Amino acid sequence: MGSWEENVRQFLLEEEEDDDELFFVILPAIIPYLSEEKRPIHTSSLTGAKKVKEILEGHESWCKSEFRMEKEIFKATSNFLRRENLLRDTRGVSVEEQLGMFMYMISHNASNQMLQKAFQHSGETIHRKISEVFEIVPILTQRFVKLPSSVQTHARIATDSRFMPFFQNCLGAIDGTHVPITIAEDRAPPYRNRKGTLSHNVMVVCDFDLNFTFVSCEWEGSASDAGVLRSAISKGFSVPEGKFYLVDGGYANTPSYIAPYRGVRYHLSQFRRSRSSQSGYANYKELFNHRHAILRNHIERAIGVLKKRFPILKVGTFHPIENQIKIAAAAIAFHNIIRGQNGDEGWLDNQLDYISPSQYVDVPGGDNNYPNDTESSDGSTLRDQIALQMWAAYNS
Repeated sequence: MGSWEENVRQFLLEEEEDDDELFFVILPAIIPYLSEEKRPIHTSSLTGAKKVKEILEGHESWCKSEFRMEKEIFKATSNFLRRENLLRDTRGVSVEEQLGMFMYMISHNASNQMLQKAFQHSGETIHRKISEVFEIVPILTQRFVKLPSSVQTHARIATDSRFMPFFQNCLGAIDGTHVPITIAEDRAPPYRNRKGTLSHNVMVVCDFDLNFTFVSCEWEGSASDAGVLRSAISKGFSVPEGKFYLVDGGYANTPSYIAPYRGVRYHLSQFRRSRSSQSGYANYKELFNHRHAILRNHIERAIGVLKKRFPILKVGTFHPIENQIKIAAAAIAFHNIIRGQNGDEGWLDNQLDYISPSQYVDVPGGDNNYPNDTESSDGSTLRDQIALQMWAAYNS
């Protein structure tokens, strides 16, 4: 028994001697690092606060370039967020800088590291402030993306004999647009669209002022446009009695959602290429489709402006999936805020590509055909009534 205890004691003494020898070998190697002074990362004299101040006091083009809106609109938006207590000034970050960080992020697809360099804050501060803006996106959407409270005929229709009185009950147009996402491979299949890329299918509704009046961002890229609309209806989206929206061939034709005639030329490019758009139409269906396309083109223009202003909607990002979905809603809310304050978009054509077009993800442009060929008889009757009335006026 004593021999066993002696062996254990001797083993432990040898282990301690080995540890001592290892310590004296390692210590000289780490002493320079222990004595080295920690160097700060954020050393730029242009802090985030100074950066935002310089942009807001500088040339008009700076704010458009960095924050995608005119500086007067940026200031007004900051004041609104502060006044409504949606964002708060903190000791180190003002509301203007918080909004600037977020707008810079969705304008440049900027990572946390890029934002640290641009605004000279720690990664933790950047993450917290960006998250705070993401948290108020549902509130901004609720306040600024609203279905029309008035059902009066829009001036775009009322003042144009091509559309009045035929489309006097039209409230706007509906379409689906795909926004790329990134997600773990095991969760990817539902998001894989018909082009084989990953996206979520965003349903949008717009009026004839190019304002978005409804958005639904919850559906995976494999979902059809018609399926997303059905889901929105089941959750409360509705059309006032006697009114309707214009939709394309990816939706069913009903009294509330008027689609073009199938098998008849429809797209504006088809009419531009054909002389008959100048010399006449073959029948009432062609006339209806052409004028339907002219009005429904408003939503294509609105989506085009949205993605030109915020090209982050053309690429995948590495935010959590719930925030990737919110990016589309945020962009739409800010689009409406900008338009509500008479913001311009002509300058967007002359902006630098902060996000390389080589990073753009190829996504579907929308569904061309409704998955179920069955037409609503009531919808067909209403469409025929409008088209034949239009045809009679045209020929007279």
